[in-house]
Amino acid sequence: MPEPFDIHDHRHQMKQLRESSDTGLYDNRDGVSCPVCAAVFDRLFILRGREQQFPENDGARFCLLNQDDGVYLFRH
Repeated sequence: MPEPFDIHDHRHQMKQLRESSDTGLYDNRDGVSCPVCAAVFDRLFILRGREQQFPENDGARFCLLNQDDGVYLFRH
């Protein structure tokens, strides 16, 4: 089971692109590793709300991590 991922521990390594009460989007600027697969990810999307619709995928690989404070989508 992966270690919990705390966005506040990595804020200085990522650029916040968007933030709302339901979602957060961050750009990985410093090679932070994905807690699910250990590979470096490009972007992190955090879903705190109950639902979210995603645009058509460009085929990029991603990992999901479900935690108490939200669902984390790491795009590689």
